Amino acid sequence: MADTRLGHTKERFIVGIYDHEDKVVNAVKKLKNDGVKIYEVYSPHPIHHIDTYIGHPRTRIPIAAFLFGALGTLSAITLIIYTMGIDWPMIIGGKNFVAIPTMVPVTFELTVLISALGMVATFLVSNNMGPGKKEFMFDRRTTDDKYALVVDLDANTLGEEQIRDLMVKYGAETDPLPRIVER
Repeated sequence: MADTRLGHTKERFIVGIYDHEDKVVNAVKKLKNDGVKIYEVYSPHPIHHIDTYIGHPRTRIPIAAFLFGALGTLSAITLIIYTMGIDWPMIIGGKNFVAIPTMVPVTFELTVLISALGMVATFLVSNNMGPGKKEFMFDRRTTDDKYALVVDLDANTLGEEQIRDLMVKYGAETDPLPRIVER
């Protein structure tokens, strides 16, 4: 249950540690079948389709990439038309002020640049990261060779002992037992 003293709400999680990718994937599937809502899985490397197993909705990052790319393309075309056709028109080799073949390299480069910078900004904002942000990790061992399966206790109807027992039953390390973490 969340602690609401002094207006602060603490979230409570139970964290199970696994020593192999197959064990954590198997535990995710079995816990989902037992009706446990899984908050997140932390891994030292990407695990294919783990977001599908957990039940996370599809990310909207590709939509953001497309929008930033479109912004880069429009910016490049506007810049070229303004500088070559309006601000300082120059006739170079008898070509038009707005010659499409000469616009392609600049448009491509600005599309890639704006898209990449926008994706970095989107990643930092969506993950609540940035300068001065304090890091929070459920378990430091996930940066080395362990896998952490995190269950939000407030989002589940099962008690912490039942979830802990299920985690151990499905392969979580018992030394130490899955533990409660507050954030």
